[in-house]
Amino acid sequence: DYLSPSSLVPFQTTPTTFGDLRAANGHSAQRRRVTSGPPPSGLQDWLHTFQAWSGPERLLALDDLIDSCESNQVKHMMQVIEPQFQRDFISLLPKELALYVLTFLEPRDLMHAAQTCSYWRILAEDNLLWREKCREQGIEEPLVVKRRETLKPGFLHSPWKSAYVQQHHIESNWRTGDITSPKCLRTLVGHTGGVWSSQMSGNMVISGSTDRTLKVWDAESGECVYTLYGHTSTFDGVYVVSGSLDTSIRVWDVETGGCVHTLTGHQSLTSGMELKNNILVSGNADSTVRVWDIRTGQCLHTLQGPHKHQSAVTCLQFSRSLVVSSSDDGTVKLWSLATGEWLRDLVALQSGGSGGVVWRIRASNTRLVAAVGSRNGTEETKLMVLDFDLTDNHK
Repeated sequence: DYLSPSSLVPFQTTPTTFGDLRAANGHSAQRRRVTSGPPPSGLQDWLHTFQAWSGPERLLALDDLIDSCESNQVKHMMQVIEPQFQRDFISLLPKELALYVLTFLEPRDLMHAAQTCSYWRILAEDNLLWREKCREQGIEEPLVVKRRETLKPGFLHSPWKSAYVQQHHIESNWRTGDITSPKCLRTLVGHTGGVWSSQMSGNMVISGSTDRTLKVWDAESGECVYTLYGHTSTFDGVYVVSGSLDTSIRVWDVETGGCVHTLTGHQSLTSGMELKNNILVSGNADSTVRVWDIRTGQCLHTLQGPHKHQSAVTCLQFSRSLVVSSSDDGTVKLWSLATGEWLRDLVALQSGGSGGVVWRIRASNTRLVAAVGSRNGTEETKLMVLDFDLTDNHK
């Protein structure tokens, strides 16, 4: 941890003359002369007289001296004076205090600071400094460990900085990255019925279908690793909240079995829910997605507007900042969790509106898996995999 300012020793003296200022900047008190030739007669006597005057008297003398100078002589004075006030305060500070000052910079500003000079680069890539920036963004150490194994040698000085840059790159791809055909790495084909659920863990994709099978896929190769038979119903998850036939959502206390809140607002059957901490996101057959605070029972946002789904919501998932939802209309939409604002369409099937459906979605930090198909044969049953962890060289 960094030291607080109160525990650090202040500078001993404040520079009073140009010689003192140069010494404080780490230079010789005698500057290099830019003019040549012998000094004028009487110069030393004039300097002794000048030094004997009081401060106000010196200022008056300098005012008259400047008024009597030609333009090239004033320019010469500026060339001598200005560099003396261009002090690198960060390099003059003890390292602990310099790092403390840099903690107040935003990550983007730290990136710029690292380009100033070699010493600033060392400071701006301090591992503890970037650890704090990662913690502010909720980036955990497991991601750092993973990236240590995959980064090219010498790419970044700090493993925590590497983790922050990687996370920023991934989130940027989610928000604005290219989602055309090069992003669809694999199409996983094998189910003979509708795919109603999917899960993702690491490099494995798990899909459940109405054909009563559960398939385990390798997302890298696209191969089906296992097929599990004998499921008598569609694979589904278990929630601490429940959707009812009366269109309400109930929040239950699992210890007492009591109903804590009844959430109302949807106009039809609940088609999907996800709960993290106190935030619940629910999708509905009325084509809307709602964000709730289960501690208060309040609806924080209704995800709708001109870009809303045009048919029933089939599945959803959310992270600390984003919500992803799929629909009967053949689209997968990205929303802001904080504001409820529509950000973009991640998938838009050409057959959407005429039978094409996105049945289920599942997302990790770097990938989105969408199970698509149709009720009338207009769209092949398949899994679409979008990768948001591609560098520019692999796009």
